[in-house]
Amino acid sequence: MNRRPCRKIMVGNVAVGGDAPVSVQSMLNVPTADLDAARKQLESLRAAGAQIVRLAVDGERDVAALRELVKATPLPLVADIQFDRPSAIGAIRAGVAAVRVNPGLFPADGAEFSALAAELCEHGTAIRVGANSGSIGEAAIREACRSGLDRDDAIARTLAEKTLRQCEALEKLGVRHIKAALKASNVAVTVAANRFFATRSDLPLHIGVTEAGTAYRGAIKSACGIGSLLLDGIGDTIRVSLTGAPEQEIRAGIAILEACGRRDPAPEVVSCPTCGRTVVDLERLVEQVESLIARLKAAGTPPPYRKIAVMGCPVNGPGEARDADLGLAGTRTGQLLLFRRGEVLGAFPAEQGFAELEKLLASPPQK
Repeated sequence: MNRRPCRKIMVGNVAVGGDAPVSVQSMLNVPTADLDAARKQLESLRAAGAQIVRLAVDGERDVAALRELVKATPLPLVADIQFDRPSAIGAIRAGVAAVRVNPGLFPADGAEFSALAAELCEHGTAIRVGANSGSIGEAAIREACRSGLDRDDAIARTLAEKTLRQCEALEKLGVRHIKAALKASNVAVTVAANRFFATRSDLPLHIGVTEAGTAYRGAIKSACGIGSLLLDGIGDTIRVSLTGAPEQEIRAGIAILEACGRRDPAPEVVSCPTCGRTVVDLERLVEQVESLIARLKAAGTPPPYRKIAVMGCPVNGPGEARDADLGLAGTRTGQLLLFRRGEVLGAFPAEQGFAELEKLLASPPQK
């Protein structure tokens, strides 16, 4: 698929934009100043597949913790500055890979903005200009509506223009490692804002739907918004914003990238929706297979297969899923058929069938 051409920047050791793979981010939900909890969650996120992690930084205690955390993890850390302007300078000096600031916190005509730009240039630190729909004033929205736009389009256009102005002001001061983020809790507004920005700038884009909700609803909203943009070729790093454990965000983000063809599943796990012919606990079986593959990947030994099928019956198994490299299918007797590219290798009791699949996943594929 085509991808929007944009410049490449570095966020620590992770390339963002250009021809770099789309990366997945999350954010700690423990206090940054709680070093033990922060270290533990950083390691958990790294194991889950996070490539960049953001932390809330609001004051000297958090800045002091950053000095330790940047030494404790190989992950690039992004300091999220929402209230305390001096924390941005402190975070840069503490060695973070990037800072995230809202355009409203640092007016582009202020001395603090110029000081921030100077620090970014001196340390080679990246900046994410992160604006969301809640930071747009009502007067600006009404002004955009007077030009004939409906309210959603007015919010999207204002969000993009506000972000563009901040990015342009940073570039004039010599800052080069800039990425932009335009988010709303409304999927349509998020997509429209990013599409508008993408036509007017070559800066890399961090995409996501903010305040998306719980793991169930939030993942659906995020898949709609992030997926739409990725299929347009827009998006260089993503975050799935969920109410819950940040590790869930990483799993959802990776799944969205795989579904949109922006990351090779290696291997892809497919399963049927079940029907009255299903007599095995297919949901549990799929979870077992996915967990097994995740463990093999984490151990540095990803299965050398393209597609694994886990199906409820022989009709959907060796039949409809005959293109799968390996697969399991339930039977009316409760056994599991193990098959390879449509050829049945044997029928086994459930636990033995899973064990046989595990053996094959760890072995080279047959020609």
